[in-house]
Amino acid sequence: MSDSVIDSVRAHLIDRIGGPAPSSASVTFLGLEPLEVLRFGPVDGDLVRYASLGCSRRPMGDPSDLIADPVRGPRAELVLSLRGGAGVASGVHRTLAVLAAAPAVEGVVLTVDGLLDLGEPLWKGAPFTAMLLGDSDIDDLELPEPADPVRFLQAVPITGTEAAWVRLRGAGALREAWTEAGIDVQDPARGAASL
Repeated sequence: MSDSVIDSVRAHLIDRIGGPAPSSASVTFLGLEPLEVLRFGPVDGDLVRYASLGCSRRPMGDPSDLIADPVRGPRAELVLSLRGGAGVASGVHRTLAVLAAAPAVEGVVLTVDGLLDLGEPLWKGAPFTAMLLGDSDIDDLELPEPADPVRFLQAVPITGTEAAWVRLRGAGALREAWTEAGIDVQDPARGAASL
């Protein structure tokens, strides 16, 4: 089923995001099947969208389970939207693949309000060291029963200070601070929210 899931996710992303066919970069990790990162755009003006492809190949599960369910369980892919993109040689593809591999490598379950902290710049020259996950504008992809649908989570780059704020006050408080300050979280050159 894993290959058919990936084919369905690719078609779903292309249909929902639109624009010209995406470019693709493949990232391989020892012991895992390759993950792809699709690059769409620019679409809607200067917006470039990156989407992981491969995280949803298998359901995410509790790493303490002795036997993982091969069909049931949450599935997700990550979507990162940046105005103007991050540049081809920036390393953003690899970063998104590393984060999308977290369920298979570390047993992390990707969910809304989840915080993924790398502790280093997300791409070359970026002030951001973590991603905050939220709902995206891409609807869930239903899979044949009994499999759970694939969710598409928006990955928003955040600074170390903002990550600390999320740990202290919660994701909602950070989103409120962005709204109050009029911060465009899709701007790769934005500053941190004043917290």
